[in-house]
Amino acid sequence: MAELWIETPRTFMRPLVLADAEGLFWLNRDPEVIRYSGDLPFASVATAAVFLRTYDQYSRYGVGRLAVIDKRSGSFLGWCGLRYGPEDDTYDLGFRFFRRHWGQGLATETAYASLQWGFAQRGLLRVVGRAMAANTASIRVLEKVGMRFCGAIDFEGCPGVLYAAEQEAFLQKQRPHY
Repeated sequence: MAELWIETPRTFMRPLVLADAEGLFWLNRDPEVIRYSGDLPFASVATAAVFLRTYDQYSRYGVGRLAVIDKRSGSFLGWCGLRYGPEDDTYDLGFRFFRRHWGQGLATETAYASLQWGFAQRGLLRVVGRAMAANTASIRVLEKVGMRFCGAIDFEGCPGVLYAAEQEAFLQKQRPHY
């Protein structure tokens, strides 16, 4: 199995560990951060720790959301990565960052690296990205990393959009500018 560790120009991406519980708790406490996710905030750091203890994407599917760590400071910036959905047999790209890191190109940088890793290291043929239609910032990230619009979907009971990237087309394109 390909190593679940990715390096980008500004970050290290690694599997989430129990020590990330506090970061996840605070990340999901910001209503703006989870506004378009359909997720609820964790009730406590302990609840986030329970989530981390039971998170089985790495062991079951060889993929997963990865902690994004700033190379300079070592701080937890958020998460990004691929998730396998057995209910529809798809690999999904997702990302979430503390609001203070928005607008810096980190989502694009780490999303691109996640796709590159999934296609080149794991041999995935297709990765999808889903977003609420009102989440224009996330949609822009999906477009910047080379995903194509596939259609409208229901996203957690709200209007949503589906994007996809195919391995062959993605690996032939140039890297985006962050």
